Amino acid sequence: MNPDIVKERQNASFDVQKLTYILDGGPEKTKRRREISLVLNDPDFDEEDPNFLSRSERYEQAVRKSAQMILKLREYGISDPAEINCYKSVVRGNFHESLGLHYVMFLPTLYSQCDQEQSKKWLPLATSFEVLGTYAQTELGHTHLRGLETTATFDPTTQEFVLNSPTVTSIKWWPGAGKTSNHAVVLAQLYTRGKCHGLHAFIVQLRHMDTHEPLPILVGDIGPKFGFSEVDNGFLKLDHVRIPRENMLMKHVEPDGRYVKPASAKLTYGTMVFIRSLLVGLSALVMAKSCTIAIRYSAVRHQSEIRSEPEPQILDYQTQQYKLFPLLATAYAFSFVGQYMTETYYRISGDINQGDLSELPELHAVSAGLKAFTTWTTNTGIEVCRMSCGGHGYSRSSALPDLYAEFTPTCTYEGENTVMMLQTAYLVKSYRQAKAGEQLRGIMSYLNDMEQRHVRAHPASARPALVDINDLSDLVESYKLRAALVESAAKSIQQELQKRRSHEDAWNNSAIDLVKASDAHCHYMVVKLFTDKLSEIGDPDINLVLTTLAQLYALHGIALNSGDFLQAGLLTVPQMQQIPVRIKELLCLIRPNAVALVDAFDFPDKVLSSVLGRYDGNVYENLFEWARRSPLNATEVHESFHKYLK
Repeated sequence: MNPDIVKERQNASFDVQKLTYILDGGPEKTKRRREISLVLNDPDFDEEDPNFLSRSERYEQAVRKSAQMILKLREYGISDPAEINCYKSVVRGNFHESLGLHYVMFLPTLYSQCDQEQSKKWLPLATSFEVLGTYAQTELGHTHLRGLETTATFDPTTQEFVLNSPTVTSIKWWPGAGKTSNHAVVLAQLYTRGKCHGLHAFIVQLRHMDTHEPLPILVGDIGPKFGFSEVDNGFLKLDHVRIPRENMLMKHVEPDGRYVKPASAKLTYGTMVFIRSLLVGLSALVMAKSCTIAIRYSAVRHQSEIRSEPEPQILDYQTQQYKLFPLLATAYAFSFVGQYMTETYYRISGDINQGDLSELPELHAVSAGLKAFTTWTTNTGIEVCRMSCGGHGYSRSSALPDLYAEFTPTCTYEGENTVMMLQTAYLVKSYRQAKAGEQLRGIMSYLNDMEQRHVRAHPASARPALVDINDLSDLVESYKLRAALVESAAKSIQQELQKRRSHEDAWNNSAIDLVKASDAHCHYMVVKLFTDKLSEIGDPDINLVLTTLAQLYALHGIALNSGDFLQAGLLTVPQMQQIPVRIKELLCLIRPNAVALVDAFDFPDKVLSSVLGRYDGNVYENLFEWARRSPLNATEVHESFHKYLK
């Protein structure tokens, strides 16, 4: 063990194991996760370092790992969905694999949208992996759902749907597993009796079940991307492909072509809501990985001089702490928000299955907003961590370049983030309901005290500020009051309408205000959920260190958005000047626990896959060994010398 990393762990003021239990949801879950992690020692999962492989080799290795994973699940008798997810995350080491969309999009769509007869047919085929599925929604020229061009026209004479890609821009683009899957859930505009009924989901077979040869369908891989080298994101062109009527999910077409309207059009998008909820948790995971790498490396890296003495650890520099500790606080905040999103999704899904759709709009809005908020923040955070590691962070041995490349697409897929932030119709609607005196429930209930806000929050004047910056509950209240930006957005829309703009133009001309309002709403949710979690933590030492992180997260957010808080009269200028002083104090309080706090995430080295983030801190020896494995070092003289240089 590197002595610096040993010293850091000895300085911790809390029990790391107990904090890991909190992050996992209890000791039993931690114990089971660690048992499952023993699979990392299985020689069947040994692999070549993907950094030294071609794209084709990386794809083949991912397919082999995916197949082995399924065989081992059967061998070990793991069937609980939570344990399957745990097992998969351990085996992958990262968050992508060749059958990823089969698990996270194809199967969930079947579970949520098949009727009883379809479930009997398709679920056994999909869970046994005889059917390997993907999810084909996005098109070459369209991501906006209502703009999708692929059509599914019902032919009552044959009781079939005819699926067609009528233009180049209607070719399905980006669905995973273009070379791996043999079936796809395809989203298409449904036509019956000459009328369009909007998007619906259809099961389409792509390849022969035995030979894997494509059917009369054009399907393949779209080529290299920024990251995701192992994944065969594909294209799919449908030329009047016929499928049986019963292949339409949530069957809404009678044999004579009559259309039966579903209880809610949003049910068609249930899979996307599920993925957005997962991405909040993924943001927490990736932020935690990035912080673990950067903070452990900062504890063993010595650089420059503070005083005329041996070089200090770079974690002792205040600038390094200011870069990394707010991100560490963010990783914890997002972890607890991810827990909330998972619980909320399954609770509301249970209600939906019982026929109660009342909370579906809120789930749709919350998952869209938080997906954008957390992925944007994490994407920026990974790069800060990489640069905090200096030159070695640029090496792919650090894992940070790959983390960045693999995570960046989340800001685009399952909804481009600006568009997700503009899913604020529900937010504005809730504001108008509260203003009309209706009592709101759930996360939007803070809008109920609208009139009180008018009394308390107005442009800054000589009166005392409302917020004590040392009081966490006051900071939560300030974020709640800042979320009143939705009022400004609503007023902007109203002013545009009064200018006789169309409703669509009024929204477009207020889009900047709407994005700011959505961002403020999401920021409030994160601060509140982080703070609420503290009340559940009985261990005083852990409560204290997490409270310090929560205060840092809240104050750092205010510093970055000071204009909003000053304009609302929530803080005075002298208080804004005190915040950097308080942040520096919090950095000093977190410093002795920094390594212990990332240890609590409990990433095995094989999962972290980073030379810089090793648990033992022995960076330099292993960095040299990693470099020597480069294929360019396989021979003393490369053939290019004889071909060209000589």
